[in-house]
Formats: sequence, structure tokens, C-alpha cells
Amino acid sequence: MLTERYAAMLDAHLVPRGGFLPFPPASDRAAWDALPPAVRAEVIGIGEGRAGQAWPALPATLFMEYRRTGDRAGYERAHFERRAALAELVVAACAEGTGRFVDQILDGIWAICEESFWGVPAHNDAPDAPPDPLPDSARPYVDLFAAETGALLAWTHHLLGRRIAEVSPRAEARVRAEVERRVVAPFLDREDFWWMGLRGGRVNNWNPWCVSNCLAAGLLCEPRADRRAAVVRKAMRCLDRYLEGHPGDGGCDEGTSYWDRAGGSLFDCLELLRAATGGWIDLYAEPLVRDIGRFLYREHIDGEWLVDFADGPARVHVSADLVHRFGLAIGDPALTALGAAAHRGGRARGARLRDTLPRVLPALWHFEELEEAARTAAFPYVRDVWLPEIQVMAARERGGSPGGLYVAAKGGHNGESHNHNDVGQFLVYLDGRPVLVDAGVGVYTAQTFSARRYEIWTMRSTYHNLPSVGGVEQAAGEAFRARDVVRRVERAGPGDAVDQSLAELSLDIARAYPREAGIEAWRRTVRLHRGPQPRVEVLDDFQLARPSGDVRLHLLLPGEPRLTDAGRLEVEAPAGAGAPEAPDGPRAAIRFDPAALTAVVEPLPLEDARLRGVWGHRLWRVVLRAPGEVVSGAWRLTVQRAGTG
Repeated sequence: MLTERYAAMLDAHLVPRGGFLPFPPASDRAAWDALPPAVRAEVIGIGEGRAGQAWPALPATLFMEYRRTGDRAGYERAHFERRAALAELVVAACAEGTGRFVDQILDGIWAICEESFWGVPAHNDAPDAPPDPLPDSARPYVDLFAAETGALLAWTHHLLGRRIAEVSPRAEARVRAEVERRVVAPFLDREDFWWMGLRGGRVNNWNPWCVSNCLAAGLLCEPRADRRAAVVRKAMRCLDRYLEGHPGDGGCDEGTSYWDRAGGSLFDCLELLRAATGGWIDLYAEPLVRDIGRFLYREHIDGEWLVDFADGPARVHVSADLVHRFGLAIGDPALTALGAAAHRGGRARGARLRDTLPRVLPALWHFEELEEAARTAAFPYVRDVWLPEIQVMAARERGGSPGGLYVAAKGGHNGESHNHNDVGQFLVYLDGRPVLVDAGVGVYTAQTFSARRYEIWTMRSTYHNLPSVGGVEQAAGEAFRARDVVRRVERAGPGDAVDQSLAELSLDIARAYPREAGIEAWRRTVRLHRGPQPRVEVLDDFQLARPSGDVRLHLLLPGEPRLTDAGRLEVEAPAGAGAPEAPDGPRAAIRFDPAALTAVVEPLPLEDARLRGVWGHRLWRVVLRAPGEVVSGAWRLTVQRAGTG
């Protein structure tokens, strides 16, 4: 798409390096002093909070902890802290203009330039390097965070290069040399980094995330016109692989939290390409690009709750500024509304202008417009969603409101990027609060992306809202998939006083299980009934190859379910861990046939910090089990507001 349209005439449109000023350098005092006083005061205050702070140590033994124990958090914490501190000091120095932060910035630059590897231990896997717990500094490998570091230093040079050179010309020269050696040269010279997609294979969020930073590094630091053009052409080739393999419905099968560095990073790339060519490169009219942006509000439930199929938490801090600007670029009022409403919520909880430097810079110059939009913005609350390629359905009781029931369900396959074994999984929310959920994913360790991934309970189908037969659960791999997937919507007639429409997803999930499960067919239908008695129904109609005395349906809940009557569970929908004090949440009733199923309630204590940050100290699992041997069945599960049926 990009290469075919733009590569041949690029040289005539590429803005020279000296004229490429997407954001003014610190020496342009008129521009920086014109920022809103509150914004300048905020970022200067953030910088002052870093004053005198020591730069965290990154010793070899800390790097090796990943291979030795599987822990990746210790090194990453110090690695990211260095970069966050440098970005905040750089913005503060630009906003203030006095030079008092420059020495500490030099310390940060020097410390980062002295690192043997700009990436993280979990990514220490350059394709041509022998295995070793420590990186090979002679063979720079561009992972997500090496690319991010290159962009951070490139933007630092763009903003403060003149001031740094006044203190030490060698420091300024070293920034350019290290960005060239570690990021720009490998990006141009290598074709075998898997995330580029240039030798086949599937790419994911790594592609636009890495490309956005490599592109920035080349545009800002490369002095030669031919190499700058080569960087842009290489970026377009890589992005073409991403766009060619992307689901045409815009869906991100990695999960909504990954959209920020998938679709969001694609937007970063497109903004750089547009700025670097004076607006000549522009893909915002492309249906695929527009749908990639829209995915985020199509999966939005309420507040910070988003559909969390695959890896990622159920509560997502939306990058409000980026989302608002993406909406403006594609002319989509619902996407701009999502960004503006998320901004208002973030300001209410004390969120600050803190992010990677390439994200903070546009946010500074866009802040007043976003503040104005946030005053009246409301979340879009889309009523019906169907993404046919990733096979995700969502429906809410009333469009434009979080009130009432919300349901999401998925088909797909078990070979997705950041996959969980979850074909047929569904979620239910009531008044914007969770009732039946997906746990999400815990803190990443060496096991998370290893051959032992599916030993982690959050990845397994028996810890999703799914059945098992004879103890056999779903298997991983693209062959394990939904079949005969049908989405249906029925709407009430125009004269009806009450909306009695129906939305449903129906699919056969039998082939998501290995043969030893003995499932001939398992037709699951997830249905939202709107109208005078709104409810969610889950129908499981199954046929086994042989009788089994162990057929179960598992349900995951964030609130403690109580068995109030035979065949009836009642549960309060919680606000979530760390939420502001709120009145009691709505209560949901979950009904099943007590003659066909018996219920056992199991607490699931949560030790993982990431899971506890969303759900608190525990989740609950309900296991519904057929009381004897069965070879077929037709089970009905109903969820509705307690007291309404």
C-alpha cells in the first residue's frame, strides 16, 4: 500500500532534515513559552521531581535474572525508570529554558549510551547470535525497547542538541553515533528481524511499534538525504507487511490493551510520514486504517473497562491524547469522544503528562484542544459490534449508555497473537460493571512466551467461561478453532414502544478441543435479549462421541456468587480494585437448570500484582457439572438484573 503509492516519488517530497521540525527545539523560546502556563508548570514540576535522582544501576547480574529465575520485572523496572526520568527532564528543560536540568540530562544520556544493550533481557534473542544470558554489544539487535531508546535519544538531540553541544560536543556527537550504530544502521541493513515481516511469517504490534521509533531516529538524526529516504522506504516496506496481514475489520486479536502499541503505533508512524513529507503521505481515508482506529471504541464497555480477550487487563488506561488525535485524523466523532472522555477521567484521577517522549510532545501542543473537548465529551457506548474476521461480537442493552446489560463473545482460533485458549469465551457486564469475566494476564515472566505458556492458569480454557469434557480442555494452535460462526441481529419494528431486538453469536466450538475430549459437536449461542425483560442467554447444545461422567461448564466472576435457590446464583458486580468509593454495585442473577447441573463455588486467591491491580485479592470460579453420565445435552444459562425475573 505505502510502497506502491509513495516510494517512487519520495525523494521529491521528503522534507530535508534541517526543515523537519515537527516540534520546536528548546532554543525556540517563543514556541515553548507559548504553551499554556498550567501545562508548562506541570511538566516543569515533573522535572523538579526528578532533580537529584540517581540513575538506577543496570548490572549484568540483574540482566541475567531473566535466564536464571524467569523474572523480567527487576531489570525492566530500572531500565524503564532511566528512560522515563530522561524524557521528563528533557520536557522540563524545554519548557523552562534555564538550563538547570542539563547536567542531569547529560548524566542520563551518558548512562544510557554506556548500556551494552538498549533492549530488555526477555528480548535478548538476536537471530544470528549464540544463546547467552548477556547480550552481544557487537551485534546490535533492535527490539521494542532498543528502538524506543533510539527514538528517545533522537528526540532529545532534536530538542536539546545545541545546548548539549555547548556543554560537551563529544556528548552531542555520541548521541548521534549511538543512535546510528544501534538503531538506524541495523534497521537499514538487516532484513531478518522477525518483526519486519520481510522474510514471511506473521507480524504483530512489534512491527508498527519498532518502525515508529526507527523512523523517528532516522528522520531526526540521519544527516544524509539518501539514507533518510532509505529509512522512510524501509519503514513503508515493513508497514506494508503489517497492513497486509491485519484483519480487514480493524480488529486487534492481541487484545484491546495492545491496541495502544499496535493501532496506536501505526498512527504514530502515519503522523511521522505525513509530517516528513509535508502531508503528501496520507492514509487516513483508507477503510482499514479507519477501522483500526475504531476498534478501540468498538470494544469499550464503560470508563476504563474494555473487552479483554487475549493478553491484557480488563481495565485499560486509554492514551487519551493519541486516541483523540487519531479520531480527528480519520474524521470519526466517536473516536474523538472516546479520547476526550478518557482524558477527563484521567485528569479526575490525577493523571499527568507522562508517557514516552514521542507521545508527550504532541500531547503538549494538543492539550488545550483536548481539554476543551473533554468538557462536554461522553463515551460513545456503541450498541452493536461485529468484527467478522476476528469473530468478536459485542452488544449492549441501550446504545449511548452504560446502563443495563452488556455482552461480548468470540470465536476465532487458538493460534492468535497473545493467544489464550478461549474459543467461545463470553463476558457479561451490568451497568458498566463486570459480572462474568476474563481474568486477563498476569505479570510477564520467562514462562509467559515459552513452550509452557498454557500451564499458566489464565491462559487455559478451564479458567474461562467455557466447558470441559473428561478433564480435557481446549488446545493451542490455529487448527483449534470455531466452525460455522453466525452472528445475528433482529430489530424491533419501528412502531414498538420498547426495543425488543436481539443480538447473538452462534458457533460450534467442538474443534477447539483435541480429539480425546470426544466432542462431536458443541453449538454455543450467546444471546442478548433487549426489551421488557432484558437478559443474556448462553445456550450450549452438545453431542459427545461417547458417554462421559465429567462434563463441566466453568464460569469466572469478580464478585462472590451466592447460591440463593436451586439453580440460581446471585452476585454483586464490583467497581474493581482501586476504584473510588462507590455505592453498592448492581446485582445480577445467574440461572441454570438444577436438574441438569450442580454448582460448586471456588475462590481463586490472586497473588499476581497485575491481576490484583484489576480484580483485588480474589476471583471466583463456579463449576457447573452434569450429575451423571451424559452423551448429549442442551444447557441454558441466563443472566439478568436480580429482581427482574
